[in-house]
Amino acid sequence: MPSQFRVLRRIGGFTLIELMIVVAIVAILARVALPIYSDYVLRGRLVDATNLLASMRAQMEQYYQDNRTYATSGGFNPPCVAVTYTKDNVFAISCAVGNGGIAPAAATYTIGAKGSGIALGFTYTINQAGTMATSATSWSNTSTTCWLIKKSDSC
Repeated sequence: MPSQFRVLRRIGGFTLIELMIVVAIVAILARVALPIYSDYVLRGRLVDATNLLASMRAQMEQYYQDNRTYATSGGFNPPCVAVTYTKDNVFAISCAVGNGGIAPAAATYTIGAKGSGIALGFTYTINQAGTMATSATSWSNTSTTCWLIKKSDSC
């Protein structure tokens, strides 16, 4: 065949423009999805902290029903005395009985959860009266009547 009738075969593949468009679309999706995912993970950790506080409060109230005090009674120590532990290294849980656990002024307690890592700036508390409080410095939000779990929450 003469060269003028030769059929040019196109080589398959992507052009640089097509690849750049795909990269731009992926970047836009990541920019939208990453903050939403991070907020979702944070909210899950906040629920973990409030669940731990509610569980500890139930244990304290059970101890009070059995002993009529939050302080050490006989050979029994309350679940709260000198407790400090962490939940997945995100929230440090602490608990203190009024007057250091020495009766008769040991009729109060405060349980707290202080955040670190992804939950840095979050502090939750609850006391013997069931008063819950939240301090969320990263959200510039506080509450003295409830636990805030979402940025838009209010009591």
